Amino acid sequence: MASTKILIPDMGDFKDVEVIEVLVKEGQKIKKNESLITLESDKSSVEVPSTHEGVVEKINIKIGNKVNQGDLILSLKSESKTEEKKEAVEKDKKIEKKVEVKKQEVIKQKKITPAAPTAQLKTKSASPKVRKFARELGANVLEITGTQRAGRVSEEDVKNFIKSQVTVSGGKIEKKIYKEEYPHEEFGKIELKDIPRVKKLSGPQLVRSWTEIPHVTQHEEIDITEMEQFRSSLYDYYSGEMIKVTPLAFISKALVSALKAFPNFNASIDPNQNKIVYKKYFHLGFAVDTPHGLMVPKIRNVDQMSIKEIGEALKKTSKLCRELKIDKKEFFGGSMTISSLGGIGGTFFTPIINPPEVAILGIGKSFDRLLKLKGKIVSRKILPISLSYDHRIIDGAEGARFCVYLSECLGKDFAFKLAV
Repeated sequence: MASTKILIPDMGDFKDVEVIEVLVKEGQKIKKNESLITLESDKSSVEVPSTHEGVVEKINIKIGNKVNQGDLILSLKSESKTEEKKEAVEKDKKIEKKVEVKKQEVIKQKKITPAAPTAQLKTKSASPKVRKFARELGANVLEITGTQRAGRVSEEDVKNFIKSQVTVSGGKIEKKIYKEEYPHEEFGKIELKDIPRVKKLSGPQLVRSWTEIPHVTQHEEIDITEMEQFRSSLYDYYSGEMIKVTPLAFISKALVSALKAFPNFNASIDPNQNKIVYKKYFHLGFAVDTPHGLMVPKIRNVDQMSIKEIGEALKKTSKLCRELKIDKKEFFGGSMTISSLGGIGGTFFTPIINPPEVAILGIGKSFDRLLKLKGKIVSRKILPISLSYDHRIIDGAEGARFCVYLSECLGKDFAFKLAV
């Protein structure tokens, strides 16, 4: 059994090129021209193929190594003749020929020794930043078609490639982008658990939304100082007890007012008729964090409720979700959704639209900030919001106006705006 050494081929002017991937492992049977490793320079990434076939006996390099021409990649065991001898015999047979001369003399045949096979490097032009971005998403730059000059791959090309690879049919992802090099258990102890039923149901919906809807997310900071002062001063006239009303109730009231002023946000796209459906009702969805997973039930006719009634409806609906007693129909027929992380923490994030709705409002945790107003330093309560919307219906200018309007509804004149 012969042993063959596979070396780094001629890479031109490149020196000390980093190994970013090892594509084979010891004991693996490989074919000629099968990719062995991936090298990355400042300008491109390169896959180095094998010049022979056989079984990998020993791998001599690791990820992170710096290599040059002639460095040993690995050793192969081969049960048959080497590829050079095979090619030499085949070429000799083609080259050998009989030449008839006038006197029927036979001229000695000339043997031509074939050149040793050389590795054909597969290359793709992309910046290190783009290649890193592709690796993080589990995509191979060499498989991506570049739209930039000379076929150079951009970050947008990577995003489009990922979207083209992920298709959803019947609630299942047809093609899996992510590819593991080694099983998780090779690196330590692991534990397998079933995906909760709620997450199994919502997962395909989230994938469909993210891949099919062109999301745009705008962020805004709203001064809610006066609103918070009012909310904390509420009390029962007869008992004298404090009335606790969640800020989400005030935000819901303000959102309904904004939906009335900007009807494109209270709409859906009808793909069958290729038309926009404008809703005349105001049913708000609320993301509820439960032990079973995230649920988004709807509260109907919020425009007809008072601040207190909205707060009570939120408590009741959240309880039904946690106890799994809510009717399935209550997850459908919404105008727009609110996803609030204010009770946990964080500021800005990118909420994913809940189709067939076209927008979602993300709420962060409010915080105090010192501001200079009328020549004085004062402390103000600031609420961070994140608004994601479908760019097919809503453009950036309208999204900005929506945020400004919402800020006014929750600002110092909130009582007048909301008619509290």
